[in-house]
Amino acid sequence: MFDHNVIDFDVEKFHLNTEEGYPISPEVGVGIRRSDNKVPLAIVSEAYEPVQYLDVVTGVEKALDMSGVDMTGAEFETNVFDNGAKLELRAKFPAHVMYLDQQDKVIPEFCFRTSHNRTWANNGMMGLWRSKCWNTLVSGDKLAYVYGRHTKNFNIPAFAAKIKNAGKYIAGGGITQMRDWYQKEISRDDTINLFTNTLAKRMDNVKRKAVANKVMLSNLMKVFDEENRHLHGRSLYEKYGTRNEGTLWTAYQAATHWSSHDKVSSSARPSHSTIGGREEKVRKMLQSKEWLALAA
Repeated sequence: MFDHNVIDFDVEKFHLNTEEGYPISPEVGVGIRRSDNKVPLAIVSEAYEPVQYLDVVTGVEKALDMSGVDMTGAEFETNVFDNGAKLELRAKFPAHVMYLDQQDKVIPEFCFRTSHNRTWANNGMMGLWRSKCWNTLVSGDKLAYVYGRHTKNFNIPAFAAKIKNAGKYIAGGGITQMRDWYQKEISRDDTINLFTNTLAKRMDNVKRKAVANKVMLSNLMKVFDEENRHLHGRSLYEKYGTRNEGTLWTAYQAATHWSSHDKVSSSARPSHSTIGGREEKVRKMLQSKEWLALAA
């Protein structure tokens, strides 16, 4: 997919010295530089551990592979800036071209950015847009995102599930339905009721009635809030937990994030039996009276 030759270098930490040549304590900070040409890229804390670009790109490629997006005729760009301090990956998928009207053609685009100088956190988007800024605000429909300050926060199966949902949105059967989900606004209280009566539903053997699994409901709502912040809100410009509305699309994204997410390890994929069971619960949610009432 992406050009690995462009990122065929490692970075390393090194100790800093004053202009007079005296060593600076690592407690103050250490430098990050390319190991091939020794060009400094940033000053970081001693505890900071650099993550090599090749490891990040491999993770992104795995997510795209797992997503099932049609890559026929896909165009890939690998852009390095500031002598290796920043990396941008771009991909366009002409097999999923959309016509918003007879003349307005939009090709779905994927964009991922990261950096060694910490100006860009791990930040990935897939959607339909004509312009975007460096800090994740977009002009158009952003259908999937991932954000994390370190590779350990980059959950490959979960991001792949988001990209897969985006692929379903832009091509294949059910496209009209999913577009409706993207536009259909729902309240946060309605979403809590939806998850309480579907995915987070459990039987209280003391009260002998169905109640919410509070831990699971909390996790689902956290994802729902983040989805709304990044997809329908102002992304990093918007404080977490300030939005009380969302859409059926972000509720669906929260559900599929749960179905593909391993709570034990952020990098491991759940077992096939676990995935199958969770996906079946999501399918049942889409057929529930609560979901159908919201979609009406």
